[in-house]
Amino acid sequence: MRTIAKFNGSKVDWAGILFAVLLTLFIAVPLVVVGTWAFTEVWRYPSVIPQQFGFRFWSQTLSRTDVWDALFLSLRLTATVTLLSAVICLPAAYAFARMSFPGKNVLFLSFLASHAFPKFGLLVAIAGIFLKLGLISTFWGVVLIQLVGTLMLMIWIPVAAFQNIDRRMEEAARDAGAGPLRVFWSITLPQAAPTIMAALLLTFVGTFYETEGAWLIGAPEIRTMPVLMITFINNQIVVQYGAVLSVMLWVPSFFALMFARRVVGTGAFARGFGA
Repeated sequence: MRTIAKFNGSKVDWAGILFAVLLTLFIAVPLVVVGTWAFTEVWRYPSVIPQQFGFRFWSQTLSRTDVWDALFLSLRLTATVTLLSAVICLPAAYAFARMSFPGKNVLFLSFLASHAFPKFGLLVAIAGIFLKLGLISTFWGVVLIQLVGTLMLMIWIPVAAFQNIDRRMEEAARDAGAGPLRVFWSITLPQAAPTIMAALLLTFVGTFYETEGAWLIGAPEIRTMPVLMITFINNQIVVQYGAVLSVMLWVPSFFALMFARRVVGTGAFARGFGA
């Protein structure tokens, strides 16, 4: 039973507060520990805090050419996948939201298939096909495998946006003499833009951190930042190397979120999702 108490005339949901605190600790503590390890040179048990801080492992990590190659490759892959996903999926999302055609519901639900089964088993099956097509260890092979993971986000989320458009505004624009293309660019797209931006952001971040497909299809020639981090952890028992790469992986997500907050606004995401 939920415990609710009154404080200054208002109800306080202590169970909800406790759950929020525990969830915050569950998320924040690992991030703080990893961030601390990235700037630690000596931290021996049973000390609660590091004995020595420093940037020695940062300089060692950043001086490696494979780290910078992996970072630029990850950014190039992520930008390519996000752009292709938008070009392919947004028109499809508009069609699912506004048009009727045979097999629409079955096809729409089929985009959940990549998430309805164990992902690694699906990737192994796709890898067998890619091997015959000569796409293993290639840039475009990794692009294609990562596109599979973006289909649900870039189809389902924009469909909700296009379905929530105020049809009365579109009808008013058509009554005023605007053509279909003008109505789409001036009325439909601006209303759907917040949700589309949310889908693009989630696709960008999810693709940047995608590991299984990049490792299975891209190895050994294509090494993204997450794949390189796994290599560091497996080949060297030095916690700081993995921690430094983890912090570097946080940076693109942080700037993407700040960009979205500034361009789209804090309330636009909620409005776009119909909240």
